[in-house]
Amino acid sequence: MAVERVKAFESLGQAFTTAPLLLIPDFKLPFKPNIDSSGDGLGDALHQVQIIDHKPVEGHICFISSQIKPTEARYGARKMECLCLVWAL
Repeated sequence: MAVERVKAFESLGQAFTTAPLLLIPDFKLPFKPNIDSSGDGLGDALHQVQIIDHKPVEGHICFISSQIKPTEARYGARKMECLCLVWAL
């Protein structure tokens, strides 16, 4: 059973780090950040629309996350989202 779990975990990790999930960034095109915050942490998924095989494809460029500090956990929703945006940039 443990071997199956390890293989499943490795397979999931591989799926999250290979195409078509992740695109190579094209710095001539605009990026779209998708930020979110909670009482536990901050997260961002960076997207970009690229033309692949003559069709627009919106794909992920990267994913990042971070825990927040105890003082930041007391922030209100608006301030927390601003913190997340500044952190992601």
